[in-house]
Amino acid sequence: MPKRAAVTEDDPGGPFNALPPDLHRHLRPFFADIAEEVVRAIQTEIPEYARPADDAYLQGVHRGVDHALRGLLERMAEPDTDWEPVKATYRRIGRGEAEEGRSLDSFQWALRLGARVTWRRVNALVDADLLPRNVLAAFGEALFLHLDEMAAATTAGYTEARLREAGELQQRRSRLVDLLTADPPASAEAIAELAHSARWPVPRALAVVAVDQGPRRVRQPIVAPEFLSRFDVTPAVVVVPDPEGPGRARAVAAALHGLRAAMGPTVALHEGARSLRWAAQGLDLVRRGVLPDAEMVRCQDHLATLLLLRDDTLIDALAAQRLRPLKRIRPPQRERLAETLLSWLQCGHNASEVAVRLAVHPQTVRYRLRQLDDLFGAQLHDRAVQFEMQLALRALELRGGAMTSWTDVQL
Repeated sequence: MPKRAAVTEDDPGGPFNALPPDLHRHLRPFFADIAEEVVRAIQTEIPEYARPADDAYLQGVHRGVDHALRGLLERMAEPDTDWEPVKATYRRIGRGEAEEGRSLDSFQWALRLGARVTWRRVNALVDADLLPRNVLAAFGEALFLHLDEMAAATTAGYTEARLREAGELQQRRSRLVDLLTADPPASAEAIAELAHSARWPVPRALAVVAVDQGPRRVRQPIVAPEFLSRFDVTPAVVVVPDPEGPGRARAVAAALHGLRAAMGPTVALHEGARSLRWAAQGLDLVRRGVLPDAEMVRCQDHLATLLLLRDDTLIDALAAQRLRPLKRIRPPQRERLAETLLSWLQCGHNASEVAVRLAVHPQTVRYRLRQLDDLFGAQLHDRAVQFEMQLALRALELRGGAMTSWTDVQL
């Protein structure tokens, strides 16, 4: 049996050029039996392909094996033939496996099993003197090159499909975040339909986390699949299903480690916009130093602060209305009087308790209270006015810290 010319490094035919030019003709009569044996081995050894009652699936296995063996024969006959169309076929197979939701492991296992059966049968033909023994080395190299290239093409197609699917899935999940936080809210039917296509089980309740990624987005956090996220918006958003469940808040905090974040309240499915609004406000207060810069602030723990600091202009207007007499006092003394007034209102008008809280002598407190009485007159003893004074003073304290913002308020 004559041989082709020696193989060179830039030879496009590779090991196929080292085979005798008529070897494919000698092998062709045996390939139908080889194909049957390969199919039986695949069905016997690979559980995913063991479907004797499924004719369509069985026919698909037969076609795949036949295509692989015919491709091998064609390459043996024409080593320099363009192999790209055949690779394209296997890329399509890989995409099909991904689209069917199957792992590629079984298919790759089937390829290796088919190559072993083929190699074993060709060895048997050599032992039976139906083929010359000197073809074995070249045939083995060509066979396993064919296997490797089929496997690589299939993997490429599979990976391409999975990446495309992942991109499409992420797009659907991003749209779902927008739908869940829409104002006015989307219908339950629209949410359920998009959630199904996004592979997200619809929860009974949710909470929205607002995340500050900072001016430099070094990395995008990796969050668990049960959480929806959008890190391409400002602030970034994470939707937490059934947030009161065990370990939910800890799981989100761990994923966002190192980033400022605030979790809005737990709300019904159609109230995501409210949870996001509170979370964004909480995150803003963290940035301003009003709320603690912890791993993740829970707005539910700071409702009074969120209420008081919801609108700075309202705080300033209330302070200007109810605290205007303090404008007549110089800033250092003004701050001391404001601090005393707030403590007096919070302590139920108990001067002794105010003295303990401020760490000053009771007589000092009484002196300051006389000054406040001179400034405010009858207003100081009006319950409604006292309530508004306390609101304004507490809000200013939260906003400025120890009344340092008094100089900025136009009283």
